[in-house]
Amino acid sequence: MSTSDRTPEAGHYDTSSSIAVRRFHRTHGLIPPAVEDQEVQLHRCLQQLSQKKEAIDKYLYLSGLRNTNVHLFYRLATKHIKDIAPMIYTPTVGDACLQWSHNYVQPEGLYLSYADKGHIASIINNWPQNVEITVVTDGSRILGLGDLGINGMGIPVGKLALYIACAGIRPEATLPLMLDLGTGNKALLEDPLYMGSRREKVTPQEELEFMDEVMIALNEKWPGIVVQFEDFKNPFPALERYQPKYTCFNDDIQGTGAVVLAGIINAVKKSGVPVKGQRAVFMGAGSAGVGVAKQIVEYFMRKGLSEDQARECFWLVDTKGLVTNDRGDKLAEHKVYFSRDDNAGKQYKTLADVVNYVKPTILMGLSTIGGIFSPDLLTKMGQWNERPIIFPLSNPSANSECTFEDAVKYTDGRALFASGSPFPPVDYEGSMLQPGQGNNMYVFPGIGLGTILSKATVVTQSMIYSSAEALSTALNPSETAQGWLYPEIARIRDVSVNVTMGVIKAAQEAGVDRETRIKGMNNEELEKWVRSKMYDPHEETQRVEKEVYSLIEDLTPKGGVRGSHL
Repeated sequence: MSTSDRTPEAGHYDTSSSIAVRRFHRTHGLIPPAVEDQEVQLHRCLQQLSQKKEAIDKYLYLSGLRNTNVHLFYRLATKHIKDIAPMIYTPTVGDACLQWSHNYVQPEGLYLSYADKGHIASIINNWPQNVEITVVTDGSRILGLGDLGINGMGIPVGKLALYIACAGIRPEATLPLMLDLGTGNKALLEDPLYMGSRREKVTPQEELEFMDEVMIALNEKWPGIVVQFEDFKNPFPALERYQPKYTCFNDDIQGTGAVVLAGIINAVKKSGVPVKGQRAVFMGAGSAGVGVAKQIVEYFMRKGLSEDQARECFWLVDTKGLVTNDRGDKLAEHKVYFSRDDNAGKQYKTLADVVNYVKPTILMGLSTIGGIFSPDLLTKMGQWNERPIIFPLSNPSANSECTFEDAVKYTDGRALFASGSPFPPVDYEGSMLQPGQGNNMYVFPGIGLGTILSKATVVTQSMIYSSAEALSTALNPSETAQGWLYPEIARIRDVSVNVTMGVIKAAQEAGVDRETRIKGMNNEELEKWVRSKMYDPHEETQRVEKEVYSLIEDLTPKGGVRGSHL
């Protein structure tokens, strides 16, 4: 293709690019003439952000920046990840999804509708880039907000932005994917601005048949593509159906389980209570709750308990109370594993009843019921335990089972705390206490990158578990000394390297890797190799400069300069 045929891409409108690069990309004159320092660009962005008063306005500004100047967006995100992450993902992404059809401005991602059944491959072929990883949802259970139909596209878009910012997967190698399979949300179907199909949700069997076609088409187009499932109302059928055959995982189940496990590993050590003495009450027995509990069961088993002994450390509570064999209702299949048979015929119908019965060492929340960890329950956790483990993990922050401030207040500052959404530090008796945040962004970027770099054929449970172990060891000496459960989020790129290496090693041990060049590398060599494969938006301008000048040199005749457009 000649230079005159090239169409500028979003990343080409970068005011830090030299005049030569602008000429090559045919953006010379299409952006202001100053060749700016990257710090000046970031200063302008931060100034513009500060003028936006509402969180949704910050989200929309950042979305526009990502679509018009992708490398600048990721320079801003990587340098200020602690501040930017909540604006592009939880908690703000919940509001963005609720308003998705109303705020729609530009195309983002790929939409596959049920009406497209039988023609999925041809639609996927419309996507212009070579894809290495996709995040896919059907919008049927977005965060704690329920069925949002195609408005749930904000989740794949935001999730992949974190894959890029946190683990350095290249932007053009990602695909946000929405399955438009109808919606049971009557308000959406009656909303004139709703942009999805106006039909009732398809049946589970119809969805699986549709998914079969999607998975085949994705892997025919991009063999070995990593598929991350997200926010399906019932995530188990797809995971069980495709995990043995394709390179896929579910972040709601496995990613959540891994990041919580990492926090639990550190919390159990700090609590002083051995695993055989731990008693965990889970408020929430959905897919995420069960996924988390199963990850912790594996940890307890690796610490010496049998599977039955480990499983008996858990009491799961749903909307009907303690999950038991003789409760009188038909349990969802995923709940059966943790259903209790030692309740002597007595049913405990509220969380308070279960907590008083069990006297737990661990209180875990995945219920999306804001404030259900009451002052009374928190006080009792502090009375029964020297270091109570309290993890209110529901998102967004309004749905968190308790705040960090309450956990500190009612346990006299002794709680080992981690939440799903961010909370501010709390000044307790002159000490500034920092909350842990069990955010999946600690693990899923590294799981994705490690799977891509190892060229794994499947994502094994050992790879997921290794991501948790790697995260639990990623704290630096200062963080450990302060009693933190998770590393400082500002170090997320380094943390992702640690997680990526753990995932690669687990893939190698399981024999599912295909990248032969890194077999036998020691830790130092592997870390250097991983970092060399990560997209760095701060170096993108220099990388393009080198490529352009190399092309100019190749295009220049030995007798002199050719082509004034260069």
